[in-house]
Amino acid sequence: MVQSKKQRNFFILFCIVPTFLIFSIFTLYPLFSGLYYSFFDWSGSSNVKTFIGIDNYKKLFQDPIIPKTIIHDYFLVATKVVGIMMMALFFAVALTQLKIKEAPFYRIIFFFPNIMSVVVIGILWTFIYNPSLGLVNSGLDFLGLEQFAKPWLGDEKWALPSLVLPAIWAGIGLFMLMLMGGIANVSKSFYEAAEIDGATEWQQFWKVTVPLIWPQIKISVLYIVITTLNGSFILVQVMTGGGPNNSTHVMGSYLYQQAFVHFNFGYGATIGVMILVLSLLTVFIFQLFMKRDKVEY
Repeated sequence: MVQSKKQRNFFILFCIVPTFLIFSIFTLYPLFSGLYYSFFDWSGSSNVKTFIGIDNYKKLFQDPIIPKTIIHDYFLVATKVVGIMMMALFFAVALTQLKIKEAPFYRIIFFFPNIMSVVVIGILWTFIYNPSLGLVNSGLDFLGLEQFAKPWLGDEKWALPSLVLPAIWAGIGLFMLMLMGGIANVSKSFYEAAEIDGATEWQQFWKVTVPLIWPQIKISVLYIVITTLNGSFILVQVMTGGGPNNSTHVMGSYLYQQAFVHFNFGYGATIGVMILVLSLLTVFIFQLFMKRDKVEY
């Protein structure tokens, strides 16, 4: 069907404009609004906004809690990337290469946490860590290891590490399925050729599987990094509220506390700008370190 140039341009605009409007309303407008409010002293509920320039940014660099929140966020990033990717890779390879009959059932079981709300996961694990009735301390008592039982979420030393386990548990299924999709597309002839050359299963994994599914690995790692820096505050807010003594505050939970608990919305917006900048820098650095030549097969 022959179309005139005018009709073609109209069709392109018809496809682009609605998407751009939605993107502008839900992404660009909040982004620039947050940047705008960061230059004001505003409670978030008053009509009075006082322009204070870069005072909020000066306060940001002088706030003793901010370095702690950054360290906590990157601790969660590091532990989640290592923990989730190791477990997801292990189960993906096991369910695709070992020809387990119950593989479809295990896929559902591993993916189940991903259909649960993060709030529900946080409440569930709060009960699991309960000092008196939780499964963790009860299990330690049953094994005769009651000396290791402790108030996990109430201990400044153990509260943050205790958040790692539910975060990893909730994320394994999604990335396992992503990696399984990549492994399923790798031709069996590569493994047969490697086996003929005398490669062990471990060598086949590192020399064949990993290079050929590297795009899926890279996407998975970047997704974990982005969601951790921008979304880990939900789990923190539900399970610890940033405590005890700010030992679990991440940037997002501290933003929430400043903006919606202390009604310091301008400073909260400044923390939001910091989260954006750090997220972009972190993703850029990860992309540089994970850059590889494209492998075709």
